[in-house]
Amino acid sequence: MTKYQLIFCLIVLLASEQSKAADPPNVLFIAVDDLRPELACYGKQHIHSPNIDRLAASGVLFERAYCMVPTCGASRASLMTGIRPTRNRFVSYQTVAQKDAPGITTMNTQFKKNGYFTASLGKVFHHASDSAEGWSEPAWRTKGVQWYQRPENHELHTRRQKEGGRSRGPAWESADVSDDAYADGLIAKRAVADLQRLNDRQEPFFLAVGFLKPHLPFIAPKKYWDLYDHEKIQLPDNYHAPKNAPKQSIHSSGEMRAYAAIPAKGPVSEETARNLIHGYYACVSYADAQIGKILDELDRLEISDNTIVVLWGDHGWNLGEHTLWCKHSCYETSMQIPLIVRAPGIIGAQRRTHLVETIDLYPSLCELAGLPSPMHLEGRSLAELMKSPTADWKDAAVGRFKDGDTIRTESFRFTEYTDKKGKLVSRMLYAHSDDPNENVNISESRKTLALKLTSELHEEMGRDKK
Repeated sequence: MTKYQLIFCLIVLLASEQSKAADPPNVLFIAVDDLRPELACYGKQHIHSPNIDRLAASGVLFERAYCMVPTCGASRASLMTGIRPTRNRFVSYQTVAQKDAPGITTMNTQFKKNGYFTASLGKVFHHASDSAEGWSEPAWRTKGVQWYQRPENHELHTRRQKEGGRSRGPAWESADVSDDAYADGLIAKRAVADLQRLNDRQEPFFLAVGFLKPHLPFIAPKKYWDLYDHEKIQLPDNYHAPKNAPKQSIHSSGEMRAYAAIPAKGPVSEETARNLIHGYYACVSYADAQIGKILDELDRLEISDNTIVVLWGDHGWNLGEHTLWCKHSCYETSMQIPLIVRAPGIIGAQRRTHLVETIDLYPSLCELAGLPSPMHLEGRSLAELMKSPTADWKDAAVGRFKDGDTIRTESFRFTEYTDKKGKLVSRMLYAHSDDPNENVNISESRKTLALKLTSELHEEMGRDKK
């Protein structure tokens, strides 16, 4: 090779590298239904979550991230629109973003408008048809997949479904089957194939992948159940209502009551509680394994370095704390979520203890991808906070569920319950410095603090109450 040929090759190589560096980053947006931050990377070493842990080891983990509404549809609608819930907006698990927030540009739509190929797999919005114009192709979900793989469970589920109402099969299942026997395995398989397909396109991609587990019923292949010793699983220490807790804060765990062998009311047996907790853990590990397959494919395609990866839970989940199962409360266990973001150019293996809200994700991804942020957004971009733990940041996270509005500050969680006219009905206050599990409501003994937090809550929620 002559000197001139060598110089030419170097120029071409340099131009190629510069072009790659200038390419807009892809986005892999992973949602996990009902995932609470009970993961090894969050200090819960009893959980087998190696793939989420390795994502945390290469990204920024937010230790105190919170949803806006602890129920599926409402939480996702708020996150995808970037605006806060109100008493009449983003209320139920059946929420449709385009109906509750007409005219608002959703996150996927913003990326599509700015040159991205956008695709949705599994459960991203609660309804596959929600904000359909924001996807470059129809949102994809699995079809014809049985909930249960054990014949007796499938037969029971089918019979109970025919009886009407929301009657379902067992609340858990351990079957000796492959990952692909259940929906999440098929979602991961489709995501791997789509990564290959989208990588061949000219435009960058925004691929949203929504896994169903660990949502009820707790069904997962037997090998994930086998990761946990059933005899070592214990009920939470606070398997009781908090002292002086308002009645509005405790619900009957109605979502769980639809399943076979779960009593219509009252506490479940200790063995049932153990099975529920065991099943939840197994489903977390099952979902983790599917996430690992997608991360592996990113690496195999050599596009990890130019792909923003976000992993988030739509809300927390209760595993018997305060006698509660499922979500649907203003307690920390319902509001707190796992959140990990990995982005090109930002040092990984970092943690942030700042108070973060899910409405912060929309402006964050816009900034990290170099897109303009719509004017309607009510969250703040996490980009600077990801770069520096000393970045200026807000000092509260707020949310709501039904008649309760709640605020989390550095040391306290305060919630007020009001009637339809806005009149105060009850309130609760927990000091996380000495009561992190929220076992003693001190709103009456700390009235001055409760009033101060009431004012902060109203200001953060954008309400002017007297």
